[in-house]
Amino acid sequence: MRVEGQLLDLFREVEAGQTAEAVTIDSEDGLNILRHSAAHVTAQAVQKLHADAKLGIGPFITDGFYYDFDVEEPFTPEALKAIEKEMQRIIKQGQRFARRVVSDEDARAELANEPYKLELVGLKGSAGSDSGEDVEVGAGELTIYDNVDPKSGDTVWFDLCRGPHLPSTKLIGNGWSLMRSSGAYWRGSEKNPMLQRIYGTAWPTKDELVAYKTRIEEAQKRDHRKLGAELDLFSFPDEIGSGLAVFHPKGGIIRHEIETFMREQLLAHEYELVNSPHITKGALFETSQHLNWYKDGMFPAMHLDEVTDDEGNVTKPGQDYYLKPMNCPFHNLIFRARARSYRELPLRLAEFGTVYRYEKSGTLSGLTRVRGLTQDDAHIYVTDEQVKDEIKRQLEFVFDTLRAFGLNDFYLELSTRDPEKSVGSDEQWAVAEATLREVGEESGLELVDDPAGAAFYGPKISVQARDAIGRTWQLSTVQLDFNQPELFELEYAAADGTRKQPIMIHRALLGSIERFFAILLEHYAGAFPVWLAPEQVVGIPVADEYADYLGEVIGKLRKAGVRARLDDSTDRMPKKIRTHTKAKVPFLLIAGEDDRSAGAVSFRFRDGSQRNGVPVDEAIELIRGAIVQHTLVTTDADLQ
Repeated sequence: MRVEGQLLDLFREVEAGQTAEAVTIDSEDGLNILRHSAAHVTAQAVQKLHADAKLGIGPFITDGFYYDFDVEEPFTPEALKAIEKEMQRIIKQGQRFARRVVSDEDARAELANEPYKLELVGLKGSAGSDSGEDVEVGAGELTIYDNVDPKSGDTVWFDLCRGPHLPSTKLIGNGWSLMRSSGAYWRGSEKNPMLQRIYGTAWPTKDELVAYKTRIEEAQKRDHRKLGAELDLFSFPDEIGSGLAVFHPKGGIIRHEIETFMREQLLAHEYELVNSPHITKGALFETSQHLNWYKDGMFPAMHLDEVTDDEGNVTKPGQDYYLKPMNCPFHNLIFRARARSYRELPLRLAEFGTVYRYEKSGTLSGLTRVRGLTQDDAHIYVTDEQVKDEIKRQLEFVFDTLRAFGLNDFYLELSTRDPEKSVGSDEQWAVAEATLREVGEESGLELVDDPAGAAFYGPKISVQARDAIGRTWQLSTVQLDFNQPELFELEYAAADGTRKQPIMIHRALLGSIERFFAILLEHYAGAFPVWLAPEQVVGIPVADEYADYLGEVIGKLRKAGVRARLDDSTDRMPKKIRTHTKAKVPFLLIAGEDDRSAGAVSFRFRDGSQRNGVPVDEAIELIRGAIVQHTLVTTDADLQ
């Protein structure tokens, strides 16, 4: 239950006058309590089977939980099966989770054989919420949870924990499973010992567990790193460095199509395209405050331009240059390059600007988290009166663009001020947040709060898109900034002749090209819509004697702007079909005697269905139509 906003176990007493709310198992809080309780049972089972195992921490996480252990040998798949069997016994037994408050001294005495728990006792009140340590200790009193045998009343196991927990292990039910194990440094630091982490998941019902595992299996099939290698789209050569991708010809075509479409859309929506260099003097990022707020995310400085004489004496001091992590300071300089009038506003500057961020090696993940990325970045300068209409316009642009890429299911998230990490007045933040909230609510989409999630310079609305298997990705962001215009002393001539400061809107529509590429690749499982497919048509003659005829058709398609080629290799026709189907080519055109005689071709689609005897001119029009309309063609029925 939640009492006066605080989560408590059901056996806790509610005092007169307090407000208590039920917490159901299928709510976010309920799922977290279920999963944390399952983590405790995991630890109990491990120590039952491995008496020398020392306990780390066991928090709930998205879709599951983990628990860390110091053991002599890593857990094998067979060991995990044995642990699951012991967990089933504990759950079936229906042990009660009983909370008790202990002093620091008592906790140290009871946990004398648990060195990691003793360390956490010493951290009471200072544990970080992102580390998982707050499931053990926090700012309040220390508590231990006993697992009590329901028949004898004896404590059979206990653990340092803040709780709350389910009333009984029996309520964990059968919708849980251990998933895998891996190494993990204690408290996330390489300076600490390597522990063994067991990951698990838990759901209210067995059906929900099965559905989750099905989603996981589908996600693994769609993993963009796997598909990127199979389809020869991109790679991460060791010679270049971690988090730095190269796009192969097929991946380059997809990327080209994404960027070309976006540039066309930008121009149609009254943007002006700009360009900026990859490095700059450090003074620029001192002005923008990035060196104060973002230095840890930047690559180290390059000290350049120093001049020395023959004796090694410095005659001209050098300067620090940085790889840019952001494009916004450069756009501010473009705005400031000459006098501006209110008649020019809104001024929309857009750039596909490659930036570099020093992500820690442990956080890198294929194209979704890289060190070199190209942002479809835009900065819009507006008057006070234009803010709301411009944000509304930008959100509509976002929705239309994402739908063009086949993403149709989204909601909004509003990130508000973190008082500890922000600049600007309370009044500015209040107005900005209220404006974004108003626009978000008027959109008709679900609006979810993200407290303290804003950047230091202003609040933002982000568009969260769901992909083909229901996963949520943060894509587009629209942020208000009343900080940088002041730092860069930006101004424009107002209608009344005074000089005023513009308001700046940061707008990233796709986020980064690399990450968006990965999202699309997984969304479509590599089977892109025709307009994005690196190869749109492959011609396969039934026999060599029909290669010239089909080659002429392929030539007409190429003249019509279609990415088409003839497979005139020595492979047999069935092998060619298998090869190009596996490569997820949208259209395979096959020609034999009947087709040549009729001046036609036969279509073969990704699902194996066919449409035979289509006149060549009609076939070209059908293919061109599918490209122009951004159609996803997988079956004969998809081709109109």
